[in-house]
Amino acid sequence: FGQKLDFFERMTRWADTVDRPTLIVGDFNVAPLECDVWNHKQLLKVVSHTPIEVETLQRFKDAHGWVDIGRELIKAPERYYSWWSYRSPDWKANDRGRRLDHMWASPELAKQAVGHSVLEAARDWDKPSDHVPLITEFSL
Repeated sequence: FGQKLDFFERMTRWADTVDRPTLIVGDFNVAPLECDVWNHKQLLKVVSHTPIEVETLQRFKDAHGWVDIGRELIKAPERYYSWWSYRSPDWKANDRGRRLDHMWASPELAKQAVGHSVLEAARDWDKPSDHVPLITEFSL
């Protein structure tokens, strides 16, 4: 937990050095918005949705004016998850997901994003990950 917070603090400092169009993509392991989890109140004390994680991630986002492409194109409060636990016997029926995977762009690059989707069907593949791919289309 501490390592994750430290990583985001280091990334916040790194963002000051960014001087070209840049994408930040991956499993941030933080669901920042209330609508990014299946039950906000129940998950407030669960790692990935705690206030300290959300605040630390927000500082990183603000450091360079990063644009959250996912939430730019899939507006809150629309359901948008990228992760479902293996512990759930039927991930689709229970739908206890979280949005842990993100695609952020520097402001100038974000203007060129024209589409964003989550490949939920990948969760049904043989031997799937608990995370599903994000797909973003840019008009460059």
